[in-house]
Parts: sequence; C-alpha cells; structure tokens
Amino acid sequence: MGKESVRSNGMAMSGNTSSETDQPPVAPITDDHGHILIVDDDPQIRLLVARFLQRHGYQVTGAPDGRAMLETLAHSAVDLIVLDLMLPGRSGVELCRDVRASSQVPIVMLTARNEESDRITGLEGGADDYVTKPFSPRELLARIRAVLRRGRAPRNSVLTQPSGIVTFDGWRMDLRRRELQSPAGTLIDLSTGEFDLLVAFVEHANRVLSREALMQFAKARMSDDPFDRTIDVQISRLRRKLETDASGGQLIKTVRGAGYLFASAIGREEEPSA
Repeated sequence: MGKESVRSNGMAMSGNTSSETDQPPVAPITDDHGHILIVDDDPQIRLLVARFLQRHGYQVTGAPDGRAMLETLAHSAVDLIVLDLMLPGRSGVELCRDVRASSQVPIVMLTARNEESDRITGLEGGADDYVTKPFSPRELLARIRAVLRRGRAPRNSVLTQPSGIVTFDGWRMDLRRRELQSPAGTLIDLSTGEFDLLVAFVEHANRVLSREALMQFAKARMSDDPFDRTIDVQISRLRRKLETDASGGQLIKTVRGAGYLFASAIGREEEPSA
C-alpha cells in the first residue's frame, strides 16, 4: 500500500477500481498471527485493510455492520476487532459495550475525527486503543500488534509471571487467567488495557506514578499530544470498577500535580497444585 492513507470516505487509495471490492482478499502468508475482524460499512476500506493485514500473516474477516459482527463472533474465534465508531444502525460504541458484556477480545476503534471527545467515547465504551481516519495501514498494523502483545505476552517482572495470585485490600488478581475478583467474590470485567494498568499500579504500590510513567509501565498508547487525557480516562474507568465493592477509601488516589498512587499492601498466593 506504500505511503497512502485510508481515508474516512473510502475513496481510492491505490488507484484500484470499486469492482475490486467484490474480489476475494489475497491469500494469507504461512504464518498465522491471529484472526482480525474488521467492522466498517465502507467495503473498500474493509478490502484494502484486509489485504494489507493478510500480507502480514493475519487471518481477516470483514463485517459491514453490528449484526454481521455479532454473527461472526458467535461462530468464530476472533483475536482482535477493528471497529468503526460510525456505523449504520447501532454505533461502534454500543457494539463495543455489547462485546465487553461477555468478552475481553481486544478492540481497536476507528474514529472519523481527530477530536478528544471521540477518543474518550471509544475508550469509555471499552476499546483498548483507537486510530483516527484517515490512517496509515502501517500505523493500524502497529496498533494491532501492540494490543495483541499486551494481551498475550507475560511480563518479565517477578510479580507478573503468568502464574500466581496477587491480593490487595480483599481483592484477588489471577495473573495467569488475567481475572480480577472483588472482596465479595464477583469477577470484575476488565479490558486488556485496564488489566495492564492495574498490574502497573500493583507493581508500584504506594508510590506516586506520573501519567507518563503509567503509560510506559502499562505499555499504554503514547500520544504525540501532551494534553491527551486518554490515560486519565482509563484510570477513571479502573477506579470506578475497583470502588464498586470497596468498603473503605479510594485505592487509586490522585496526587495533585504529581500523578497517581495505588494505596494498598500487596500480598501473594500460590496457585493450588493440580
């Protein structure tokens, strides 16, 4: 695809005619890096992105709307969803919330305008990352790889080995299953980004962490805009979920002018032997 970008109006990006949208995508190369579901009502965007991702080893399925998306999810294992914010019928945010009610499959949202409100809307709906149209296919590929890496790869620290259970203030965090259980025994629904952010807080409990440090520790999306508030949105979402069953004060405290502090003692439990 070279240096061209995918535009929000889906117009020609590489000189191809619209009839090409009816042709099957190119066959994927031998390596299978995962199954990506592209949900966009523009058939040309679906086709061009599918071809680009398949050349890089991904299995790709396209869906023009929410109904087709949910049907695909019901019958296929999907590793990541690329979801357009503006869709006919139900919006991308509504569909994202539907998915989050029963699944933690990573979601990268496509937004048509480079506005903070659109980005925040997508993240609050449960998206793990976002890309603004018009976008470079290489940027989208990089975002997909980063989100999948966060969800699949164990971290190197002793705390976050893929086995063991971390405890704090009555909460239990299963690192291998990537599950969080409240003091009342309820499983709390966390997105990939929220779980990684909680890991970062737990690893550095009782220390003040700046927004920049949290982005680095949690491998969250780094923005070129120094006023980007997406990390604060993710923290706000995580804070609300942690306080659902909280009996005391806030676990995540805001330190004015400095950042955030996770105020709790951290314990460890060994998983029961089989």
